[in-house]
Amino acid sequence: MRSRPARLALVAVALIAAGGAAVFLLQSEKQISERRTKLRTFDRQAHEAARVLADARAAQQAYVAAGQGFVFWMSKVASLIDEGARAVDNLRASAGSASARESLLQAGATITEFGNVDRRARDYVSSGQQLMAGDVVFTEGGEIAAQASRLIEAARLGESQAFDESEAGLRRRHAYTLGGAAAVGGIVMVLLAIVVPKREGPIAEASSDAPPVADGELMLRGAPFQKAEASGQEARQSVQVLKAAAQLCTELGRVSDPEALKKLLGRAAGALDASGLIIWIGSPAGADLRPVLAHGYPPHALARMAPVPRSADNAAAAAYRTSALQIVLSRPGASSGALVAPLLSPEGCIGALTAEINARGETSDAVQALAEIFAAQLASVLAASSSVPAANAAQGQIAI
Repeated sequence: MRSRPARLALVAVALIAAGGAAVFLLQSEKQISERRTKLRTFDRQAHEAARVLADARAAQQAYVAAGQGFVFWMSKVASLIDEGARAVDNLRASAGSASARESLLQAGATITEFGNVDRRARDYVSSGQQLMAGDVVFTEGGEIAAQASRLIEAARLGESQAFDESEAGLRRRHAYTLGGAAAVGGIVMVLLAIVVPKREGPIAEASSDAPPVADGELMLRGAPFQKAEASGQEARQSVQVLKAAAQLCTELGRVSDPEALKKLLGRAAGALDASGLIIWIGSPAGADLRPVLAHGYPPHALARMAPVPRSADNAAAAAYRTSALQIVLSRPGASSGALVAPLLSPEGCIGALTAEINARGETSDAVQALAEIFAAQLASVLAASSSVPAANAAQGQIAI
């Protein structure tokens, strides 16, 4: 990993991830724009069909109006009924949702029934029975025409709702794509930041006192980094750190139950050299933070933790309010240091990840970067599942 080609390959991976995300976003935006154009066309045609029915209804009333030539209005109504039926058929052919197609199918049947009522009214008018014709026109005809208009409006609303749901789904995929690309970019940045470029000349031997690093173990501080001259060993251990971090992020993305998530929290604590981790989730109203999952604390301790108000003067509330990493410096002989990383989703900050860091490691750039990476991955897992109910949060439970 110290070679220039390896570092260039990492940069290429980050660029490919960013480019793929950009292509997906552009294609999705084009798809949304096309669907929005179709929806506007559907709305315009639906309003036109409703207008045609209203005109047919008004023209039908002229059958029994004094001084009107009912022969002219009969042909006018027949023409408008045919036009309305064609408009509804065209709308049904272009409808994208099942509910809209069902409403338009009923609207077509209603227009056919309106045509039957119109023929009865014309028969009464032709036979000179004006009272019977008026009764058919103003009772049956009016109600059937109004029902057809309501069905067309229901179809229009159904199409609009289907478009809103489709757009919301695409927007969520946008957020997940951006989150994935950001995670890849973050891992690459951390890797490039902590790998040591290859040096010319002899490399000092590593200290024999340094304990070996097992495969998959994360060591960010302590004996493995005691000598700056041992650059070869540092580079190898940095690669192990990032490989294990990448593997942990991958497993976090696949986690499906709380018990598995607890085990992964333990590995994350090892990566950060943290004595304890707590996942805090905001209440549905966003007024406070509540602990839902922890590692390194007794079970009864989590149950006794009180909610943290959003306005509280502490690091967890500050991270929740500002969506920024908070660092609590250690006080020798009094308390250990801590990091609080916000859990960010497309809807905003949904909680925080708190970690009590050992050996004054809270000031390490690598530890801070890993905390933010783990928080970003946890946020994507929690946001992609469902919002945590307030009852579960109060009991220290979480649904995945």
